[in-house]
Amino acid sequence: MSDAVPAVYAVIGGRRVGRDEVLAWEAARLPVAAAKIGLPVPFGDLARQRAAFAEAKLGLGADEIKHRLRRDLRTGDAVARATSLLSRGRRATSVCELEVSGGSAAEFVRWFMDTSREDYVHSMTAAHPDHFLIQALPDERQEVIETTGGSPLPTRFLVDYGDLSSLTTPADPDADAQAAGVALTAGGLPIGGVRHEFRDMPGGFRARLCVEFPRVTLPHILSEHRRHLAIEFSNWVESAFRVH
Repeated sequence: MSDAVPAVYAVIGGRRVGRDEVLAWEAARLPVAAAKIGLPVPFGDLARQRAAFAEAKLGLGADEIKHRLRRDLRTGDAVARATSLLSRGRRATSVCELEVSGGSAAEFVRWFMDTSREDYVHSMTAAHPDHFLIQALPDERQEVIETTGGSPLPTRFLVDYGDLSSLTTPADPDADAQAAGVALTAGGLPIGGVRHEFRDMPGGFRARLCVEFPRVTLPHILSEHRRHLAIEFSNWVESAFRVH
């Protein structure tokens, strides 16, 4: 990888969004997430807050996080099941694009999918304040507890990157790399999925980040989740290409 962190711009609804605006969205979410999980807001600038908040969440451990969020998770699971059943397999999408100056599509996806990285759990958790738990399970699925953009409740789901069977978003044949998989409840009910695709461009790459939600999901959640995607993937891109 190169010795410079790539410049990252988000594109939402055709509008190009600078890094400072995306960072401001992240800063606004941090105290909300801290209150939800019952942790103090760390001191310092956003970079210090991001690192300290991630460490605090990891310090709680998975069981304590689930205990603290248990009521919201029960409600969130019920909502996910209901919206999925009402949607009957139909999906609505939330899409954000990134323009990245530097690096390559394959390099980023290789880093993103590498669960053996020593910093895997920390980097996944730190990328967004609303990530309460992201970890790889022994069966190679990914366990996620997060508050999706625009939702008042965190939810728990599993992402199976080995299963594309219920995705409705067609694959881009021109993509150079992708990270795609089905999102499931703990009981195995498909409730959505992701098809994140990456294409090399001169001097860098472009990402099309797509999350599938049940069709009856409120438009506000679909719209706001684009900011969630911009925050987490901008941070992941910077982490992937940062020299340690």
